[in-house]
Amino acid sequence: MGLLLLVRHGQASFGADDYDVLSPIGWEQGRLLGRHLAELAPSVLLRGSMRRHRETLDAAIEAAGWQSEIVEDDRWDEFDHLAVVAAYPDLPTGQLDRRAFQAAFEQATGRWSAGAHDDDYAESFAAFRERTLAAMTEAAGRAGSGETVVVVTSGGVVAALCAALIGIDEASYAAAWQRFNTVCVNSGVTRVVVGSTGPRLLTFNEHGHLGPEVLTYR
Repeated sequence: MGLLLLVRHGQASFGADDYDVLSPIGWEQGRLLGRHLAELAPSVLLRGSMRRHRETLDAAIEAAGWQSEIVEDDRWDEFDHLAVVAAYPDLPTGQLDRRAFQAAFEQATGRWSAGAHDDDYAESFAAFRERTLAAMTEAAGRAGSGETVVVVTSGGVVAALCAALIGIDEASYAAAWQRFNTVCVNSGVTRVVVGSTGPRLLTFNEHGHLGPEVLTYR
């Protein structure tokens, strides 16, 4: 069997002018991840096109010493969470702290994932789900017997794939995605085994490489 590792990026810069930049903690999370996985010899390293994906992988490579091929694929990019939140009609006004933003984020993504207001979004939840599944299918094809593929992506993508991999019914998919998405740890590792029957979820959100001082969810 092959192994596909889905890695959520390190902590980005909440509240900064450019969110898509790793915080100092995010860089440390990436290095700790690389040390944790240093014994692996990935056949290929995949990442989304976002800066936080690239920087997380750069930090991991620095610590692990990997020499594997790097492939960028924007199908691994996160959905536009700022646009999804902005489209929420009951969004609180003013600057939001982390707690207030998280509450608004969960309400806004719930509306988006319900699929009843698709015209309000550049990318519907269904389209997001389809592109992430297509990305995983191709990545699984690269994970031949005894091979390991590492993917650096985002929490929403990891959650979408986990909800699909547990074989949940269509009516419950969005709720499962929400539950996975809200607990994804920065630099957490989700393991997917790839065999003759296709990809199967082995573990979700491993983060034993992180101490409490660098454990973050946002």
